[in-house]
Amino acid sequence: MHGKRQASSGPGQPYTRIYPMKASRFFVSTLREAPADAEVVSHKLMMRAGMIRKLGAGIYNFMPMGLRVIRKVEAIVREEMNRAGAVELTMPVVQPAELWQETGRFAKMGPELLRIKDRHDRDFVIQPTSEEVVTDIARQELRSYKQLPKNFYQIQTKFRDERRPRFGLMRGREFIMKDAYSFDRDSAGAQASYQAMAQAYRRIFDRFGLRYRAVAADSGAIGGDLSEEFQVIAATGEDAIVYCPNSQYAANMEKAEALAPQGPRKTPSQNLQLAPTPGKSTCAEVAELLGLPLANTVKSIVLATDEINERDEVVTSKVWLLLLRGDHDMNEVKVGKLPGLDMGFRFATTVEIELHFGCKPGYLGPVGLKKPLTVVADREVALMADWVCGANQMDHHITGVNWGRDLPEPDLVADIRNVVTGDMSPDGQGELAIERGIEVGHVFFLGSKYSSAMNATFLDEDGKPKLFEMGCYGIGITRLPAAAIEQNHDERGIIWPDAIAPFTVVLCPIGMERSTQVKESTEALYQELLAAHVDVILDDRGERPGAMFADWELIGVPHRVVISDKGLKEGQLEYQHRRDATATRVGVAESVTFLKGRLGM
Repeated sequence: MHGKRQASSGPGQPYTRIYPMKASRFFVSTLREAPADAEVVSHKLMMRAGMIRKLGAGIYNFMPMGLRVIRKVEAIVREEMNRAGAVELTMPVVQPAELWQETGRFAKMGPELLRIKDRHDRDFVIQPTSEEVVTDIARQELRSYKQLPKNFYQIQTKFRDERRPRFGLMRGREFIMKDAYSFDRDSAGAQASYQAMAQAYRRIFDRFGLRYRAVAADSGAIGGDLSEEFQVIAATGEDAIVYCPNSQYAANMEKAEALAPQGPRKTPSQNLQLAPTPGKSTCAEVAELLGLPLANTVKSIVLATDEINERDEVVTSKVWLLLLRGDHDMNEVKVGKLPGLDMGFRFATTVEIELHFGCKPGYLGPVGLKKPLTVVADREVALMADWVCGANQMDHHITGVNWGRDLPEPDLVADIRNVVTGDMSPDGQGELAIERGIEVGHVFFLGSKYSSAMNATFLDEDGKPKLFEMGCYGIGITRLPAAAIEQNHDERGIIWPDAIAPFTVVLCPIGMERSTQVKESTEALYQELLAAHVDVILDDRGERPGAMFADWELIGVPHRVVISDKGLKEGQLEYQHRRDATATRVGVAESVTFLKGRLGM
C-alpha cells in the first residue's frame, strides 16, 4: 500500500502521492555558511539548506529539497485553479516576435524582454509573460460566444532580464510563474471572472498558511483598469503596504490615495523674507537651521517631457515644477498619470534648471522664476500658508511664502505624494498604517487592451464580431517559497508552514546503527506514518544527534520525532515542533494518533 495510493497529508493539503523516503537515499546537502553574495535571509537559508544552487546571475538550479517545496506550491495552485474552473495548457518559452509586435510590446517593454534570433535571422523572445500568445490562441479557437467564458492557465518557466538580479529567488531572471488569462463576452462577465480568480487566490494563500494582504494596486506595464496584489507580510519586504486597521482598506504605496487636507487655506501671517542658508540645500537642513518644523518647508522637483517626431528626435521639451511638503516623497506612479506627464517624463537637466530658475539645484523654488513653466502642487502644499522654499539663489531660502500674494496659484493641484503613517484612510474609517510585504500574486482586469491590439474577436449572439474582454492572473511559484522563509525563520534556519514544507515530519533515530530496538521502533513508526499518508522522511544517515538536529532545523521540517534507547525504555518518544522551545514526551503507542492530531489529519 505504501506509496501507491493518492492521499492528502491533511485537510487543505495538496492531493499528492506519498512515497517512502529515507535521507540516505535522498540528497541532503547543507552548508555551514551562506555564500558571500547571499544578501537576504531567504537567499542565505535556501543556499545553506541545499534547496538551490546558483548557476549564473539570477539563475538557479532547484535541488531535490527545494524542488519538493516548489512541487507542493504548484499542487495547491493547480488544485484551486482547477476548482475555480480554469483549464490548464502550456505555452512555449520561446515565442515569435510577430505577436509581440502586434501589441507594440516588442519595442516598448525594454531590455527586460530578452530578444533572440534564430538561424534564419527571425526575431523571437523568451517569454516574461504570455498575454500575446494566449490572445492568439483565443482568436483562433474561441469563435463563438457559446464557448465563453473561458480561463486558460499554465505553470511555466519565465525569463526577465533584470538589470540587477538580487536576493536569490526574490528577484531572479529565470523563474516559474502560474499565469492565467480569462476571456469573456462583455465587461460584466470579465469582472465576474476577475472576482472568481480573486477568491481563488484567497483560497490558495490561505492554504499556504502565510500571513498576507490583498491590496489595491496599479496595473503597471500589464495595463488594465482593476488590479490587486497579494502580498506576504515580511519585515524585509521590498513593497510598502498601506492599510487601515479599522477597515478592509488596503493598497500598495503606488495606489494609496493621500486625501486633501481640510480647508480652507490659512490667512498669511508672515512677510516674505530672504533667509541665508549657507551650505544647507535640503529641506531637513533648512528646517533645522531656521528652527522650523520640516512640515513648514516645500521641496521643488523639476521634471521635463519631450515631444518626439517620427525619427525619434526630440522636437520640443517642456519643464514642470512639482511642489511637495518637505517631509513627503513624490509618488512617480501618480505623477505618471497626470495630464501632460502621462506619456512619459524625465528629471530635468542642469541646463534646463538653470535656464528656468537661474540657479543650480539645491536652492530652487517657485518664486521669481526666470522663465515660465508648469507648476503642479501636491494637495497638501496647495493649502499651506507661510511656507519655506528655495530662493533660486545659492545659499538662500525664502520664508513666509503664500499663494496668491507672492506667486500665482498652481497650474494643477493633484495627489502626487506617498502616503505616510497617520494619514486619513480614503474610506474615512481611521488613520493609515504601513507595513512591508513581498508581492507573490497579482490579478488584473484587462478589458480589451490586448484583444483590440490583436483584433481578437468572437461572433456574438447577433452574429457580429466582438472583442474579448480579458483578465490576467499571476502567482510567483518560485518567489513564494522565498517569501515564506522571509516570514518564517529564526536563528537556526527555516520554519516551513506544513502545506509547503519539503517534508512534513522527520524521524531522527539516535544510534539506530547500534541499537536493534531503536532501529525496529523507528522502522515500525515510519511504516505506520506512510500508511497514514504522512509526508515523512527517516534520517538513517547515522549522523551525531547535534548535527542531525541542526540539519533539519536549518531545512525547516516542521515536525520532528526523536527515537532513542533511553526514551524507548520508558515507552516514549520525543516530539518537537520547529517553533517549540522544548520537546514533548509522547507514548510510543499513541505517537501516530498524536502526530495526526498535530498535522490536522
